[in-house]
Order: sequence, then C-alpha cells, then structure tokens
Amino acid sequence: MTQTIAPRVRTVVLLLLAAACALLAGAAPASAHAAVTGSDPAQGAVVDKAPARISLTFSEQVAVSGDSLRVLDPEGKRVDAGEPSSVSGTTYAVRLHSGLPDGTYTVAYQVVSADSHPVAGAYTFSIGAPSKTSVTVSDQATDDGVVGWLYGFGRYVSYAGFIVMAGGAAFVLACWPRGSGVRPVQRFVVSGWLTLTAATLALLLLRGSFTGSGKVADIFDLSLLGQVLQTKTGAALVSRLLLLAAAALFIAVLFGAYDKREDPQEKRDLTFGLAIGGVVVAAGLAASWAMSEHASVGLQAGIAMPVDVVHLLAVAAWLGGLGALLVALYRAPADAPVDASAVRRFSRVAFGSVLALIATGTYQSWRQLGSWSAFTDTRYGQLLLAKIALVAVLVGVAWISRRWTGRLAGTVPVSVEREKARVAAAAEASADAQPEVTGDDRTDRDTEADTDAGEQPASGPVGTDAGEQRDSGPADTERAAQLARQRAARDAALQKRLRDADPNRFGLRRSVLAEAGVAVVLLAVTTVLTQTEPGRTEQDARAATSSSAPTSPDTGASGALTLNMPFDTGGENGKGIVTVDLDPARVGGNEMHVYVERPDGQAFDIPEIKVDFTLKAKDIGPLPVVPDHIATGHWSANGVQIPMAGDWKVDVTVRTSDIDEVTVSKNAQIG
Repeated sequence: MTQTIAPRVRTVVLLLLAAACALLAGAAPASAHAAVTGSDPAQGAVVDKAPARISLTFSEQVAVSGDSLRVLDPEGKRVDAGEPSSVSGTTYAVRLHSGLPDGTYTVAYQVVSADSHPVAGAYTFSIGAPSKTSVTVSDQATDDGVVGWLYGFGRYVSYAGFIVMAGGAAFVLACWPRGSGVRPVQRFVVSGWLTLTAATLALLLLRGSFTGSGKVADIFDLSLLGQVLQTKTGAALVSRLLLLAAAALFIAVLFGAYDKREDPQEKRDLTFGLAIGGVVVAAGLAASWAMSEHASVGLQAGIAMPVDVVHLLAVAAWLGGLGALLVALYRAPADAPVDASAVRRFSRVAFGSVLALIATGTYQSWRQLGSWSAFTDTRYGQLLLAKIALVAVLVGVAWISRRWTGRLAGTVPVSVEREKARVAAAAEASADAQPEVTGDDRTDRDTEADTDAGEQPASGPVGTDAGEQRDSGPADTERAAQLARQRAARDAALQKRLRDADPNRFGLRRSVLAEAGVAVVLLAVTTVLTQTEPGRTEQDARAATSSSAPTSPDTGASGALTLNMPFDTGGENGKGIVTVDLDPARVGGNEMHVYVERPDGQAFDIPEIKVDFTLKAKDIGPLPVVPDHIATGHWSANGVQIPMAGDWKVDVTVRTSDIDEVTVSKNAQIG
C-alpha cells in the first residue's frame, strides 16, 4: 500500500507547490504601501495661473531621488526644475519652470515607502483650461515586470529558508536531540541556511532595479548596489548576512560537537548554550524583516516590531519543525526512528506556537486593518481572511496528527532487531540449501560469504600454508564491490519496510505530509500579504482622496448617472451587461461603481475592466480610470475627476479571458 500511496503524496506536494508559485506570480509584486493622500494642485484641478511648485502628501514618509517627482507638459517634456525636497513631515515638493503655458500637465511620481516598497503613479492638473495631452496617465509601477516577479519570489524563498533553518534546528534541539546525528535532518537544516543566504544575496542585487528602473540590465549595476547599501532595507539585508555567518557556526556545533557529546551533564550544558545562542540569532534574523517592513512604520511601531519578531519565530518553530518531523518520519534510519516522545514534545511546541500566532496575529490585524469593513473592502483584508482560513485548516490537520501520535508505538527498535534476525536466518537457510562445492568454487563461495559478513577478503598469493594469503585480483575486487552494493540495497529496502510496518507511524506520516502541503500555500499567502498595502492605509487614502477632490462652484449636482451597456467578447461566458454608476456626475470628484452581470442578472467576475472618459468637443481625454475590485461583479473608484461639463463619451473595456476583450461606449451629459 505504501508503494501505491507514495507517488500520490508526491503529486499532491507538487500540486501545492505549483499553486503557491501561481499565487505568487498572480500577485502584484509591490502594491503601494504608502499612498498619496493629498496634492497641490489637486488631481484634476484647473488653476488660473501656473504654480511655482507642485507638492504631494503621502500617508507615511518616503524616500525620494532626483527623478521621484516629474512634471510633464502636454507634449511630454519635463518642466520641473531641481530635485524634490521634503517640505514638512510626509509632504514633498518640486519646483516648476516659470511662465508655463496653459494646458493639461501630468505629475508622475516614483518613491520608496518607509516599509521598503516602491510606490508609483501619476495624475493630471490643468493651467487655464484642460487640453489634449500626449502623456499616458498610468498607475503601473516600474517593478511590475521580470525584476518585480524575481524580487517577490526571492522574498518567498527567503521566508522559506528561514523557517526551514530555524524551525528544523529548534526541532532537533528541543524535541529530538538524537536527530542531530541523522543525515537527512542535517541536510534539511543546512539546505534552509543555503536557501536563505542565496535569497538574501539575490535580493541585494535585485533591490536597486526593483525600486528604480525595473530593468534586468540594472541588476548588476554596482552603483545601484552602493545606493541600496545606504538604505534601511540594504542595511537589513547586510545584517541578515552577518547573522547567517553566526547561524553557520551554530549549525556546525549542533551537528558536530553536540552530536558527539556522550556525557549527559556536558550535553545538557551544551544544549542550554545552544538554546540561548540559537534564540538570539533567530530573533536577530527575524528582526531583519521587522525593522524594514510593515512593522517598522505606522501605528505603534515600537510595539509592532517585537511583536512581528515573535510572530516570525512562532511560524518558524511550527512550520519549520513540521518540515523536520516530516523528513524524520520519511528518511530517518529504521534503527534510529523518531520516537513518540519526540513527536509529543513537538506537539507541545506547535501548540504554544499557535497560541503565540493567535495573539500576535490579532494585534497585527487590528494595526493593519483598523476596521471590520477592511476585511472585505480591501485586498489586504481579503488575503488575511484567506490566511486565517488556511491556519484553521492547518490546526485541524494537526489535531489529526496529534491523534496518530497518541497511538504511536515505541517498539520499533525491537521490530528492527526481529526483522534483522529473520533476514539473517533466511540467508543462513539459503546458504545451507546450496550444493557443496570444492576447489576454486569453494574459494569463491568463502570469499563471498566473508564479504557478506562484513569481512574484507584477504589479499596475497594463493597457498596451502596457514601463513599464506589468497590472491586478490580484479575479479575479486569487482565481486566485493557488487556484493557491497547488493548489501546496501538490501539494507535500504529493509529500513523502508520497517518504517512502513507500523500502521500508526504510517498514518502520522500522511497527516504530517498534509500539514506540510497546507503550510506551503500558507507561506505563499503570507508572502503576498507582506507585499500588499495595509487595509488601514488603503481606506485612509480613499477617504483623503474623496475629501480633497476639487469641485466647481458654478456647477450644481446633477444627480447620479447610470449607464447600461451590453457586451459580447466572443469567448466562453463572454456575454453580459456592464453598468456604470457615476455619483454625483458633476465637475470635480465623483464616485464610480461598475457592475458586471450575466444576461440572466447574475453577478460574475472578469479578469479586467477599465473605464475611459473623453470630451471630444474640447479634445480632452481619454482620461483612464482603473477601478478596484470590491466584491463579485462589483468594482469601485473614488475621486474620479471630471474637469469640465459637457457631452462625455464613456468607454468601458471588458476582458473576459487572456484573449477575449471588447470595448463598449455610451455618451452622457456630465455636469
């Protein structure tokens, strides 16, 4: 039965890994963690005379460079002068050339938020009157490409490496000291160290391009690397590398001197020293994330950073220990299996880790969301709900594993000896059944028997005297090597048969494998969550944009505007009706809702939807709007700017698959 199930469980693990990679690939590599909460001139504003400067206010402090704020005229030429500077707090400004003519100008920004994520976007304002502009307004960041994907994948790999290294070492030290001498467990922990080290070096190289041009060619630009080393994130990555050197020493002692200690008192003393040193190194590595990401900015940063460290350590102790247990159950030698007491100790460690995760996760959720509505109204909240669901599934599978642990027998070593005795008896019986041979055949048989018993065949010339030795030629050497390979294969098969002999141990292996599969997907969701704009920030930015939207005093509210447009992309499930609601449908800021329904009125989701506003009479537009997905078949955007009243053409682009797309249009009087 084991041979039938093993390929299946490997297939399940591969599918879970593929799902995790797909989740990472489908996520935006760096959603904005700092949001624009105000600007002067405001988005869509029409000013009488050219301003001396433009300024942007963000939700948190950002890092700016020479090209962080650019202002482009209707022809796409830069009209900003000098480098951006901090005005006060979170407000940054750049001077403009004097005597700018009338027309629509584009403000493009690209900064790095305090939690290390790049933020990019653009908006327009007009001098005198709106005009046609050749500049495309886009909110796409320069990291939305190969470099952004590589950086996001590197973050996932670095988290995985830390969890494997720290959690695996903790499992050996706290739960199964005997595992320090088990080669597969050693390889598991060392692979975590190698993975984290390689990922950290890769992130250092990618960082400059990730926050700058986004070009693959800039990855090995040493000047960019020098700039990265002067940033908070660069310092965190370098600190991580230094701590990994200390971690290498810890691993060397754990699998070297610690494993060789036989005196109980010496081993206890060394265990205590390794425990203290390991916690310090692991906490330092966890702090390299906490001091440069979400926890380092925003509300109660002084509390949030140590809470984040505890959260990461709890994740490593649980999931990393789970991986080490899985390796031990599948790869540990049959004469030194992971015993029930070690599994029970890990169960207690995992339970404590879950309690720590609940406490720290609750605090982090409150800090990052700020309201119950953010769970469903923001992408961060939706991902957090998915993470909570996966944790619940993981706890449920762990409860099943705990039940198998209670049934786990501790008599495997006795079974090993019994099975070895049975194999030896069978070999002896087989030897007795062989026909008697003499001469050279007897010599060959004796040589084979001696070799199989673990003795080395004698070498030297053949003779009849007791002091003479038998000749060892190439044939005897080849036969000895063949017998050694056969003996190794037999021992491996024996160990596998013994590991699978206990049904309770086999059940525990399957449940732990299921836990590990869920943990892989959970880690992917967590990685995407760390790259997503916190719900509190997203909601604050929406409120600020809505409250600061300019209005024109000579245009009264004309009431909400509703446009229904049937569409057919030609593909499967390509027919439906898109409805655009614009409220209050006047000059200035508006709230827009877009609904997509099937012909029978049932709401459904599509991969992408975009809306453009064009005023042909004044040659304005198209002004693109990319609404945020709110719920099934529902998208929304706040602060949609309509610069002047007129007969506007509303174009809605609907994409129902990778290749099926259509644009439908309607005209409407706005303002």
